[in-house]
Amino acid sequence: MKLTDNVLRSFRVAKVFRENSDKINCFDFSSNGETIISSSDDDSLVLYDCQEGKPKRTLYSKKYGVDLIRYTHAANTVVYSSNKIDDTIRYLSLHDNKYIRYFPGHTKRVTSLSMSPVDDTFISGSLDKTIRLWDLRSPNCQGLMHLQGKPVCSFDPEGLIFAAGINSEMVKLYDLRSFDKGPFATFKLQYDRTCEWTGLKFSNDGKLILLSTNGGALRILDAFKGVVLHSFGGYNNSKGVTLEASFTPDSLFVMIGSEDGKIHVWNAESGMKVALLDGKHTGPITCLQFNPKFMTFASACSNMAFWLPTIDD
Repeated sequence: MKLTDNVLRSFRVAKVFRENSDKINCFDFSSNGETIISSSDDDSLVLYDCQEGKPKRTLYSKKYGVDLIRYTHAANTVVYSSNKIDDTIRYLSLHDNKYIRYFPGHTKRVTSLSMSPVDDTFISGSLDKTIRLWDLRSPNCQGLMHLQGKPVCSFDPEGLIFAAGINSEMVKLYDLRSFDKGPFATFKLQYDRTCEWTGLKFSNDGKLILLSTNGGALRILDAFKGVVLHSFGGYNNSKGVTLEASFTPDSLFVMIGSEDGKIHVWNAESGMKVALLDGKHTGPITCLQFNPKFMTFASACSNMAFWLPTIDD
């Protein structure tokens, strides 16, 4: 089944889970699309089975808190940042609920965490104005970049390069093998003082970069030329909330939630809005991602919602 405008418009909430007492700050699908893990401001990690459509386990990180949760490539393991006590990144085995390794180094809150799509490398960006490069097998930082401002960062789909959005005004591209030589491309964007960049993502085809903000606008850039192709607005975000925006797996559509519980979807090529979906969320939709393998997506406030299409196009 292919994603079309009509299929997207037909999506409805199939299940709502109320496992959390505070907002879900992040979630991540496993690469096979079979499970999803969420982190919440209530210090819990909830593992869901996407095929059966039910929560499987809840774990707690009460001492450190939990944010920016990401699956690694090893089955049943995750990395996540702390939102209490310190700014160490933790590597957890879900199987026996034990920490495998700690990654200390950042001196302020970690705001970006991206796992390489191909190996055990990951990168983190922090309010301490650094990006650090790590390997899951070693607690020692493998690379450190001092920047001129607060970064958001992400690997490209091939894991060969990473992009850093710096100070909400420029995007720099680095070759992973020679990042210490500096960026091979820098794109300067018009600065918007009304909002800060809160996320950066590549499309799966590697051709587009999506910049999300804590304001009422998103931007899509050409990943090779750095040109802004589209700016999307018209969704509610008056309180400066960090709202996650995502591409669909086919790279054709962009979606974002809003503070009023609605989801807006645009065609990434034409820039036209194709759908407005009502998730009936009780708070702002802080997290939103499409399943990488199945025709379903998830959205979250303090509740988690699984969506399914109601037509076969």
